[in-house]
Amino acid sequence: MPPPYHRKGTSVTIASMTGFARRQGSVGDFLWAWELKCVNGRNLELRCRLPNGFDVLDGFVRTACTERLKRGNLNIALTVDDKQSVPTFRVNEAALAQLAGLLEGLKGKIDAAPPRLDGLIGLKGVLEVEEQEVAPEVAERRVQAMQTDFVACLKDLQQARQDEGKKLNAIMRQHLAEIERLSKAAANSATAQPAAIRERLAKQIAELMPPNVAVPEERLAQEVAMLAAKADVREELDRLSAHVAAVRALLDQGGAIGRKLDFLCQEFNREANTLCSKADDLALTNLGIELKAAIEQLREQAQNIE
Repeated sequence: MPPPYHRKGTSVTIASMTGFARRQGSVGDFLWAWELKCVNGRNLELRCRLPNGFDVLDGFVRTACTERLKRGNLNIALTVDDKQSVPTFRVNEAALAQLAGLLEGLKGKIDAAPPRLDGLIGLKGVLEVEEQEVAPEVAERRVQAMQTDFVACLKDLQQARQDEGKKLNAIMRQHLAEIERLSKAAANSATAQPAAIRERLAKQIAELMPPNVAVPEERLAQEVAMLAAKADVREELDRLSAHVAAVRALLDQGGAIGRKLDFLCQEFNREANTLCSKADDLALTNLGIELKAAIEQLREQAQNIE
């Protein structure tokens, strides 16, 4: 069974980790239903609930899932209903005789009403249910049909995840556009920083220095240059632009890109935090805060991607 991202003639898309699919099938009067529910997960985690007697399907189900899915917590449930099967009930005479002996020995020791037949039969091990034997060729035909239906149900789940992935793709690009807009605004604000630093420093010196004492222009220029160098955010803004381009390239590439997006979102946060720590005026600080909010929105969406 080929993985979903490398088939000839198909475009590569991104997929969400959330999805639901259900498919029913039958062979004669034997009915079944597969139900798949998937949510976000760091890795691919499978929880498979199969009825008694159908454990033979477990290996097939797990192999099919690992070949087609990369990440997500997937719950798999199979229900069956054999309308032709009529169970046979049999009383376990030995267990019933043992109970009768125990009750006889308790006579006179406790004050209680004698047990009723329905109560005795309801005790575990007294009434046994014998299922009808299924011919090997019939059982094999049922298993093969259920396997075929499971693969079809898994494809339905993949389609649901990819449909959700298309929506996530559009939302992610909107957040990237906002990060790009804020980065450009921060670059424009940072361009004005040296002049703002000079003005603020000159004002502070005027307030602190004694009257009629002037600071040499050359010394003032040196101090402004040092402060401007410490507050320079061009490197952080360049890296933010590079990260935006990298995320767009991943979205264009498609496939299982969730882990790489997680890493890039961490790098986005690192640059935004550094920018805020370097910001030397209110306008740039506010832009840094807006950048962090936009990056967090991007991260929240990225966590849904396979």
